[in-house]
Amino acid sequence: MLAPDRLTLPYGPDVAAATAHLYPLVSRSVEPAEWELYAPYVARILELKRERNAVILAHHYQTAEIYRCVADVVGDSLGLAQAAAKTDADTIVMCGVHFMAETAKLMNPSKVVLLPDLAAGCSLADSITAEDIRALRRAHPGAPVVTYVNTSAAVKAESDVCCTSANAVKVVESLGVPKVIFLPDEYLAAYVASLTKVEIVTWHGHCEVHERFTGEEIAGVREAQPGIVVLAHPECPPDVLAAADFVGSTTAMLDYVKFNRPAKVAMITECSMAGNVGEMFPEIEFVQPCNLCPHMRRITLPKILRALETMSPQIEIDPLLADRARLAVERMTAIGRDSE
Repeated sequence: MLAPDRLTLPYGPDVAAATAHLYPLVSRSVEPAEWELYAPYVARILELKRERNAVILAHHYQTAEIYRCVADVVGDSLGLAQAAAKTDADTIVMCGVHFMAETAKLMNPSKVVLLPDLAAGCSLADSITAEDIRALRRAHPGAPVVTYVNTSAAVKAESDVCCTSANAVKVVESLGVPKVIFLPDEYLAAYVASLTKVEIVTWHGHCEVHERFTGEEIAGVREAQPGIVVLAHPECPPDVLAAADFVGSTTAMLDYVKFNRPAKVAMITECSMAGNVGEMFPEIEFVQPCNLCPHMRRITLPKILRALETMSPQIEIDPLLADRARLAVERMTAIGRDSE
């Protein structure tokens, strides 16, 4: 049997005709020869998702052929889950990582949620366990736990409320307490602490993509590219945030580009996002200090097709655990949600 990520379907006149309108959407990042490999999968996925009454969700960090050609909804992890909750589709295919598929299942318990590769994990989600939270509660009695959505359902179930990178300060201050435990990203916690008087108890989790950027690297970009505007995600180290012109979530960075239209931009986040945003704004020059997420790269067109063909792998969460985890997410949405 062929490996599920092997591109082997034939490209012919029917496929060319069925996908001709899509190639211009990715022409800046996908060469014509590459497109002939991708197009047969794009065409078949589009057919099969109609047959399955499926919706395909893609995070901003997915590659262009997924993000622009087969996805029905693109966005941040929680936004994708909420969008799925509004659809009448029977099946959700999550083109992201495991915690995103879990969150989609939390928000849509009656739907089938597929993750094309169960090994698509996350260094942040892996950095903390439910037992770690119980130990932190014992060390800081009475302090509520605010947990980033980039965590497992088991961790969410031990939390009081979830947050995104954009609404973290709002969530922390909404609790009306002098101290909170903020998990698991150490750098996001430090950023939140700089914007609030609430005492923040941190954890030592990091995103393996964002933690590799350095302030020295940003200085090098500025020296090589005079006049460049630097946008950084708050999961980056403090020296990177200090060197940036704007700090914000994935959606906030996208909005910055949309409304300010700088001539030249460096997006200090996962590399694929700059490529995807660049396709939307061809008049803007995007300079990419590029770190790729190896887990996001596990999601490929052949694996998406295989998931729809076999209706697997499916995400399942113990109902009792799911109820507790869902409550933490719902408390966040009751406070008011901004994008991740």
